[in-house]
Amino acid sequence: MSSNLKSIAAFVVAVLGIVFLILQRSIVSDNPVSIVIQILSVALMFWARWTFGIRSLHAGATPTQGGLVMDGPYRYLRHPIYASITYFVWAGVLPQMTILTLLGAIVVTASLYVRMKIEEHLLLKEYPGYAEYMKKAKRFLPFVI
Repeated sequence: MSSNLKSIAAFVVAVLGIVFLILQRSIVSDNPVSIVIQILSVALMFWARWTFGIRSLHAGATPTQGGLVMDGPYRYLRHPIYASITYFVWAGVLPQMTILTLLGAIVVTASLYVRMKIEEHLLLKEYPGYAEYMKKAKRFLPFVI
């Protein structure tokens, strides 16, 4: 299976995980701290989409035309869109966690991690400067991971 198909499959699995959490009524929290995290996650998503532009709506993992984006939230995170989804999901699940919702959040996180790894592999091949960028911007959590 090609990297692009693996990436799309991982995306579909992540979406199914999110749908599962919606059906479990575990995606949106009523915990005040979680609500703040979810609001900040949505703001990060909008900031990343605004910075990346229309290219952020690309379904596959293949690099898009226009070069590397290394400003806005991409200055700190290589994958701010995936990070924002993950933050949102975990902020919703943790305050009301069950075994099923824990598994749902793990599925979403693992699927997005697969996409990150595939994209990074392709970006390293496409853009020689990506290796240096990886040293400066963290994958998922600013200044940490």
